[in-house]
Amino acid sequence: MKIKLLRLCVGVALLSLMNGCTEMNSVNTTLGDWTVKSELEGVGRSGAVSFVIGNIAYVGTGQDASKNALTDFWAFDPASNTWTQKASFPGKARSEAVGFAIGTRGYLGTGGDAQGNLFRDMYAYDTYTNSWQRVADFSGTPRRSAVGFSLYDVGFIGLGFDGSERADLWRYNPSANIWTQRKYFSNTARVGAIAFVVNNQAYVGMGSSGGNARNDLWQYDMDQDTWTQRQRLPESIPASAYGVSFTVNGIGYVVSGTTTTKNVLAYDPARDFWTVKGSFEGASRTKAVGFAIGSRGYVVTGLAGNSPLDDCWAYDPLY
Repeated sequence: MKIKLLRLCVGVALLSLMNGCTEMNSVNTTLGDWTVKSELEGVGRSGAVSFVIGNIAYVGTGQDASKNALTDFWAFDPASNTWTQKASFPGKARSEAVGFAIGTRGYLGTGGDAQGNLFRDMYAYDTYTNSWQRVADFSGTPRRSAVGFSLYDVGFIGLGFDGSERADLWRYNPSANIWTQRKYFSNTARVGAIAFVVNNQAYVGMGSSGGNARNDLWQYDMDQDTWTQRQRLPESIPASAYGVSFTVNGIGYVVSGTTTTKNVLAYDPARDFWTVKGSFEGASRTKAVGFAIGSRGYVVTGLAGNSPLDDCWAYDPLY
């Protein structure tokens, strides 16, 4: 087991604000804390998938340093700070796929490989039997770099790249094993967007469109099947694609990505307000995975320059 016991406190970053800014276009700066945890036992990788079931995170697939697509899968237990290998993903090796969890099952699908093949097959992972089962193929076009999330007892996949950038959204009902198209994402089609869920509302944004990073954020209401624009990042904060996101205590966090800064961005849906909470203490990276367990968020793996990573960082926003 590869373990690093290192605790790093993040200093407060200072942000200059223009005179006359209102709360809606300004950013606060507060303190957070990052801790290095046990490294992923598998090889370093980018473009992996993660989902959380109970208090365990599952991470797998992706692309290694030789640009080989992967199928291995690992479980991370934050209580013991250990990784345990699980049954490998049975589909074709891939990276930049999508994962989400519904109940005691995790779902993985779409993605692509180094040869340019794109996929739309879907599989369900059962935590009790440590086994995979193929389920209904994603009904959209084969794609990579999409977003995935779950609301109540259904899952969603949308956006991404199928040869062109996409803005469609699809809902998966595991009880009926069917996909249903929902309302298109309300802004520009894109790849490498982020998605997080707060109080059964999904928030999707950022990413890249036509090679340009975006700074917008949209709220999806499943019951109404509607998209509502929320506060975009202030112009003083660089836009980013291929970042990671997670939710802790009703706040959505966005970390890393294509921006050269390492801001930890916190979004409060109740106030529709962004805050800068210090800096990420790991290497700048793209195509990492992010998830939350309990009161902490985690950033794992990713690509730093041309180097795939295997590190795991835990974030305590209340430190």
